Amino acid sequence: MADKSEEHNKGPQNEAAGSAISSSATGSAGTEQKAGHETGETGAPNALRKPVWLRIFGHDISAPFLLLLLSLLLFVPGQWTVPPLDRDEPRFTQATKQMLETGDYIDIRFQEQARHKKPVGIYWLQAAAAKLTGQGAEAPLWVYRMPSVIGAVLSVLAGFWMARAFMGPAGALLVGGFIAMAIIVGVEARLAKTDAVLLATIIIAQGALARIWLKDPGRRLWGLSFLFWTALAASVLVKGPVGPMVVGLTVAGLMIARRKVKWFKAASPLVGIVWMLLLVSPWFVAIWIATDGSFFTEAIGKDLLGKVGQGQEGHGAPPLTHLGAMFGVFWPLPAFFLIALPLIWRERASPLVLFSVAWFVPGWIVFELVSTKLPHYTMPLLPALALPVAAALIDGAGTYAKTWVRWIAAVLLALPVVGLSVAAFAGPFALGIWPSPPGVVLVAIGAVFVVAAATRLLRGPALHALPAVSMAAICVAVGVWGFVGPALSPVWVSPRLVAALDGIHGCARQETRQVVTSGFHEPSFIFLEGTGTRIISSKGAAEFLARSGDAASGDCRVAAIESREEQAFLEAAKEIGLVPEARKRVDGLNINGGDKVDIALYQNAGSLTATQDGNDEQR
Repeated sequence: MADKSEEHNKGPQNEAAGSAISSSATGSAGTEQKAGHETGETGAPNALRKPVWLRIFGHDISAPFLLLLLSLLLFVPGQWTVPPLDRDEPRFTQATKQMLETGDYIDIRFQEQARHKKPVGIYWLQAAAAKLTGQGAEAPLWVYRMPSVIGAVLSVLAGFWMARAFMGPAGALLVGGFIAMAIIVGVEARLAKTDAVLLATIIIAQGALARIWLKDPGRRLWGLSFLFWTALAASVLVKGPVGPMVVGLTVAGLMIARRKVKWFKAASPLVGIVWMLLLVSPWFVAIWIATDGSFFTEAIGKDLLGKVGQGQEGHGAPPLTHLGAMFGVFWPLPAFFLIALPLIWRERASPLVLFSVAWFVPGWIVFELVSTKLPHYTMPLLPALALPVAAALIDGAGTYAKTWVRWIAAVLLALPVVGLSVAAFAGPFALGIWPSPPGVVLVAIGAVFVVAAATRLLRGPALHALPAVSMAAICVAVGVWGFVGPALSPVWVSPRLVAALDGIHGCARQETRQVVTSGFHEPSFIFLEGTGTRIISSKGAAEFLARSGDAASGDCRVAAIESREEQAFLEAAKEIGLVPEARKRVDGLNINGGDKVDIALYQNAGSLTATQDGNDEQR
């Protein structure tokens, strides 16, 4: 095979020094093949010559620049234009917004409710983004998303660095590329929550762990140990036990695989654990004092253990659900994994494959056993699959693959993008609107590229399909997130509701109007309209409007009443002598559950804003 481990592979690589699975077992320069000749799945040599793009960018300096450019093309579209995606994202952003409003950076709250589910790390990062941009609590959504897009980019670059422990820069470039193109990473890069940052911390920790394990020097490696335990501490502050669980299971798997535990002494476990506790304990102590211990009761007793025992919020699913979901959310990796599997199996005893198995298998089993299942849960396992696949592709995977394997891989590769292209055109018609022309065209071009890539899989080494796959991924990211998604106005109910409120005479100033909602409780509406927005009963909404100020006060009070609560609201208004007037209506499709919603914006007919033609500013 054609590569060396990192210790023997410094600096620019020659043409043949790509990635090979078996060479990581010895790290010997003598295993390098000459003149770019690789070995196929059958063991017979084949003259797989690196494509031009890999010759240019398969180096330690050029590869990270290409990965950075690819990441920006894949992750930036839609950051400014896609509204908040209910429900998790606006819960995080609203809690951060309240931290900025109150100056309390210890306790985490969503309006008056304690949000004791996740540690404080992501909230601090979002608050820092708001302050560094000079926006403060009124920062637009894209500011709150900055930690996620930065975390996704860091995950890609960290994936390259992690892979360099086992292979040359050409193969590591492919690892970073698979992470960048994965659908689930692109989604999480656009959501202001924990998972993109968590992925970066886990990959960094695993990269340090890989080097410690491969070196096994019989002495402490203080630099790598510091990086390892610091990354673990960051993962704990971002999402509690998930990072230590994934990394800890990897450590245990490596110990079992080699029947050896002494190598982990190089990670300075006693000092490292103390260092990790020093990093995380200040906030944990502060939140214990601030909540009298209730944070841990909620976060561990209800959120964590609740997800293990039963499916929370309707997200329960049987075992093997994650395995099935990976064929979609890890795209395009599964198609190439199928092609590479024979070569990976042949080299199953190599350190690269052992490390990947120790990373993937225990974590996957745990995620399958947990009752609550969401597609992003397995995202920390994505690099574990990308690592051996990239090495196998450099070694010529697909050169001698069976025809039926090629066809299955081609279908796995093409189907998601072709399906998205159909949905980009037909979906808007189903919602009663016209498709976005540039979005449909871009996704269709992506489908053409992916069909070309699938065709390339049917003949020869799979490595040659990657440029077309990359172009397909870029076209889909720009088309879907930049145009198709934002144009689906019926599903973006909360932004349209806020825009309707802005259009009510006398209510243009968001900071002065008072709004309550009954029947429509989405967190995105709270985040967009403001922390003072109250969720109350239909009777409470009637009483709220009845307390509207007189003409001199200039009060703007509006009640947003969903149609299912409208009759009860009108009956309650009649009982107290209120004459409500529907100023505007907003209908659409709730993105959570797919229910149709019809919301009326009511005011007291006797209030200033309902009887006069706007305020001075509007006139």
